Amino acid sequence: MTAITTRPPLSDSTDSLLRFALRADATLTGLFGLGVAAAAGSVSTLTGLTAAQAFALGAALVVYGLVVYSLAALPSLRAVGIGVAIANVVCTLACVVVVAAGTPSLTQAGVIVTLAMAVYTGFFAWLQYLGVRRLA
Repeated sequence: MTAITTRPPLSDSTDSLLRFALRADATLTGLFGLGVAAAAGSVSTLTGLTAAQAFALGAALVVYGLVVYSLAALPSLRAVGIGVAIANVVCTLACVVVVAAGTPSLTQAGVIVTLAMAVYTGFFAWLQYLGVRRLA
């Protein structure tokens, strides 16, 4: 039996870094969201958010992960990569602004988690930016 493939191997593809960055971001974000939504009560006690806020945040992260993972399967990734990288930059800035504004409801652990989220989204924005540049 002979198989003919028209796609180049993954290692030769110019979009492999971007596709990996998108899928990794989607998978880790979705898994984190599942954990936050499942343990909303504990997360609220730890961070200072209400249980409803923690659950809504977890659900939003799961939806984000599903959408980004679906978009990562598209044949043309340039616009997707730019859009997701921009979304990650916006999230990074939003996290920093929330901490800088001194949101009174956040506990010390909540501040640490929010800043860790800023680092996480900033890292993926940078990785996706590199993937988009590699497409050129």
